[in-house]
Amino acid sequence: MNIQFTSSKLPRKHLLVTTVALLALCAAGYSLVGQRLPKISRAKLELAQVKQGKLEIYAHVYGELASRQERLLTAPAQGKVAEIVQRPGTKVKPDTIILRLSNPQLEQELNKAKGALAKAKAEKAKFSFELQNTRLDAQSKIADAEAALAKAKLELKVNKELMARGIAASLDMQKADLEAQLQTKRLKFEKDKYQQLIDIQSFQQEQNDILVSQEASQVALLQQQLKDMQISAGIAGSLQALEISLGESVQLGQSLAKVGSDETLIAKLRIPQRKADLINQNAHVIIDTQKGQIPAHISRIETLVNDGVVIAEARLDGPLTNNARPALSISAKVFIEEKTQIEYVRQLPGLKPNTTQEVLILGNNQIAKRKSVKFGDLSEGKLVLLAGAATNETLLTSYEDLSAYSSIVLIDDQ
Repeated sequence: MNIQFTSSKLPRKHLLVTTVALLALCAAGYSLVGQRLPKISRAKLELAQVKQGKLEIYAHVYGELASRQERLLTAPAQGKVAEIVQRPGTKVKPDTIILRLSNPQLEQELNKAKGALAKAKAEKAKFSFELQNTRLDAQSKIADAEAALAKAKLELKVNKELMARGIAASLDMQKADLEAQLQTKRLKFEKDKYQQLIDIQSFQQEQNDILVSQEASQVALLQQQLKDMQISAGIAGSLQALEISLGESVQLGQSLAKVGSDETLIAKLRIPQRKADLINQNAHVIIDTQKGQIPAHISRIETLVNDGVVIAEARLDGPLTNNARPALSISAKVFIEEKTQIEYVRQLPGLKPNTTQEVLILGNNQIAKRKSVKFGDLSEGKLVLLAGAATNETLLTSYEDLSAYSSIVLIDDQ
C-alpha cells in the first residue's frame, strides 16, 4: 500500500495571527492577575531609587560641651566655711573670690610666728652690737701690741748704737733684742686671735641670719595660708560646682568647688563601641549646638568601654555659637570613611540601618514585589545597601501597614 504524505505549511499570515492571539491571551491573564493584587495609590507611598556612587560615612552621636581648662579648688588648711560669695553658674575672673574660710588656730599660729620672728631679729641686732664691742677690744689689744713692739724695737736700736760706741753693755743689748722678739710674737698672736674672732662671729652671724630667715619663712607661709583661706577662681570662666555649704567644717585638701573655662571648650562625645573602633585620631567632626555648627576633630578616644559606649574628646576648630557653654547637650557627626561605587538609597520611613528587612521593590508594569534587603550604615540621610537591591531599582514604603502583601500594584490617582 502506498501512503503519501503531503507537506502542509501554514501561511505566514496564520502564524502572525496565532502569535497575536497568544499575546492577547497572556495580557488577559496578566490583567486578571493584576486585578487580584491590591492596588495602592502612589500618593500614599514613599519611593526612593537605588543609586551608586561616592558616599561619606559618618557616625551620628550625642554628647555635651565641656571646659577644656578646669581647676579644682581645695581647702588650703583646716577651717570652716565662713562666707560663700559666688554660686554655680557665675562668670568669674582669676582673682574672683568664691568663698572664705575661717581658722582661729591658724591666726594664733601666725601671731606666734610673728613673735618668734621679732625675737630672732632682736637677738640678731643684739649680737651685732656685741660683735662690734668684741672686735673693738681685740683691735685695742692689737694696737697695744703694736705700740709695745715699736717701743721694743726703738730700745733695741738705741742699745745697738750705744753698744757700737762702747757705752751700753752686751746684756742690755740682749734684753732689748729679746723684748723685741717677744712683742713681735705677741702682735702676731693678737692678730691671729682677731682673725679667729672674726671667723667665729661670722659663723654666729650666719646662724642668726638663718634663724631670722626661717622665722620669716614661717610667717610668710602662715600669712599665705591665711590669705588662701579666701578661695579665688584662679582662671577665667564660670563656677561649675560648689561642693560645700555655709558653716561646714573642711579638712586640708578637701574639694570645695570646680571652675571651668568658657571660651576654650571641648566636646565630649558618647560613641557606640562598634563605631568607635572605626574612628581614627584627628577624624573630622561637625558639632551641632542647635544654633549653628562648629567644625572640630577627634583629639582623644578613651579605651574604657562603659555600657557599650566609648567617650571621645573633640577639639573645636571654629568659632563658638552664641549658645555654646559647658554642659550644653549637642549632637555630632564623626567622619568614619569615604566609600566609592557603593549602592545607597535615601532613608525611607521604616528602613533601619544595619538590619535585614522585607521591602517592596518596584519592577515593571507598576508591580512591587517584596524582597529581603540587607542595609548597612546610615549617613547624611542615605542608607547603604549591602544586598537584595540593585542600582536603579526603586524601594517603597508606606505609613500604612503593608506587611500582609507580598506584591502590590501602584496606581495613579485620577
